[in-house]
Parts: sequence; C-alpha cells; structure tokens
Amino acid sequence: MPEALTLDEQSLLLKISRQTLEAAVRRESLPELELNSLSPNLLTYGSVFITLTLDGELRGCIGAIEPYQSLVMDVMEHTIAAAFQDYRFPPVSPNELSKIQIEISRLTPPQRIEYDKPADLLQLVHPGIGLIVKDGLRRATFLPQVWQKIPEPADFLSHLCLKMGSPPDIWLQKPLEVFTYQVEVFKEPLPPVIPG
Repeated sequence: MPEALTLDEQSLLLKISRQTLEAAVRRESLPELELNSLSPNLLTYGSVFITLTLDGELRGCIGAIEPYQSLVMDVMEHTIAAAFQDYRFPPVSPNELSKIQIEISRLTPPQRIEYDKPADLLQLVHPGIGLIVKDGLRRATFLPQVWQKIPEPADFLSHLCLKMGSPPDIWLQKPLEVFTYQVEVFKEPLPPVIPG
C-alpha cells in the first residue's frame, strides 16, 4: 500500500486537476508545474482514476490501473482524458466547468485473486474493493465506489463482464483473471447551487 497522501497533497492534486481541466476545456496552455517544489509522494509513480460529476451524475471517468508516470502527471493526463475521451459522453464544454466536481481515486497495485470455481469467486468479491476482470486481451475495472450502485457480488461481476465487452455470465462459464485493489479517494467540495 503506498503511503497515504497528506491533506495538503490531496488539496494540491485537486487544484492541479481543476487548473488542468479548465485550461484544456478552454483550449488554453496547461498549468506549468514547479517539480522541485512538489513532495516526493507526488513525484513517485502512481496511478489514478479521475471522475467528473455534474449535478451528482457521472460526466466522465478515465484512469490507469498500472502506474507508468509520476502521480502528478497521471492526474493531469487523466483529467484531460476524463473530460474529452470517455466515449460515453460528449467533451466537457466551458459552460459546464463551474458545475463539475472532480474526484481523484489513487489506486494501490492490483493483487491477483486465485480461485477454482465461480462460487469461490463470489466469496472473495465484496463491497469496498476495486475489481479488474481480464479475458485474453479484454479487460475492465470498476472502482470501489461502483458498489454503491451495484451492491450484489454476482451483479457486480456481470456488469463488469459487460463493460469488458463479454457476455454478462462469462464469469460463470470459464475462469477469468481477476484482480483487486484499494483506492484512496478525495474530491472537491460540491459546487455551489446557482439559482436560475
């Protein structure tokens, strides 16, 4: 488990994410980072998912499962990706910026689950964990927060298989590669409600 971020580090990452989002959506130059002023935690390799919500509804969510760059650069890259590259949504527009809330989920390294049959898997999958399923070249993940919407393990697995592009019951038909991870989650305060 990576060392937990301090509240100051979390606040700084949220600020950088917000500045990146606003600059990218407005087609302005991205914020310049003074790397020598950042803590070692933010410069260590890390992976995040950036979730954008608008009036409490999902507006974009993209991230990396495996770390391949510094935590701060991962936040910047995936902030832009969540705004522009989530195929489920149109790109974020400038008039939405004041209503969007940013949530950052920092992932721990995935741990493989060893199991023999589907019934065993149901005992190992539970709310509070992130889950990755993999079948050949296909893979998909759900962050732990998704359990709030899909609390039953069997349903959770079926929805995850659908997200992977496979039949929802494939996890019952054959063994899949399954990995779990934890997240450290922090988010902006809710935007103010503007009467109108």
